[in-house]
Amino acid sequence: MDMKQFSLEGKVALVTGASYGIGFAIAKGLAAAGATIVFNDIKQELVDKGLASYKEEGITAHGYVCDVTDEDAVNALVAQIEKEVGVVDILVNNAGIIKRIPMVEMSAADFRQVIDVDLNAPFIVAKAVIPAMIKKGHGKIINICSMMSELGRETVSAYAAAKGGLKMLTKNIASEYGEFNIQCNGIGPGYIATPQTAPLREAQADGSRHPFDQFIISKTPAGRWGEAEDLAGPAVFLASEASDFVNGHVLYVDGGILAYIGKQPQ
Repeated sequence: MDMKQFSLEGKVALVTGASYGIGFAIAKGLAAAGATIVFNDIKQELVDKGLASYKEEGITAHGYVCDVTDEDAVNALVAQIEKEVGVVDILVNNAGIIKRIPMVEMSAADFRQVIDVDLNAPFIVAKAVIPAMIKKGHGKIINICSMMSELGRETVSAYAAAKGGLKMLTKNIASEYGEFNIQCNGIGPGYIATPQTAPLREAQADGSRHPFDQFIISKTPAGRWGEAEDLAGPAVFLASEASDFVNGHVLYVDGGILAYIGKQPQ
């Protein structure tokens, strides 16, 4: 086996919403494998924060302000990247939002916003990069799906609908453009320890685990929350030549939650 097939040397990787968090960790992994990193965020201050974080890691990244739900803005972004950095070889559709609201209390406007960011935007960005991938003769698209691509849960009707749709968009891009040597796959993170989930992992006043923390640990065979870095290796695999015959697949990086029915009550 030639380990060089995992190398991303000479590749340009666009990771959306990668100023921090999961997107940042994935971009770091791609950079470590040799890729040139391009990222966007919706505000200049977030792009500046991201650029500083990449610099601290010794990574020369290219950051742009862009709203990925705006098709004209995305088309302009991709054209600018092609001019200033190069044709996008790897796209990671990472940008996303969640609104935790009971369905009967959720407005249609809030539902549409989640669908717009989590499903329409990956369609828009993929659509923008695919023509150049076809011309170049190869391309990798990685959609950041979710366990909610498979499961439902209270208060996440819009998010689950979007991520379920993203799973099927992944399969359809693979079906439609596989003949052009374009592979489109997904990564489905489990519960990841990030600053946003930190309050759910804080010890209680009596020293016990937070109830949600207890719930996640009990449902995860690995017995822990995932780290953002746990997603880097799978991303490198799906971005590299090592996955050239993997298409339309969602790789769940969840510590085994989806495989596990849970412990029997005592």
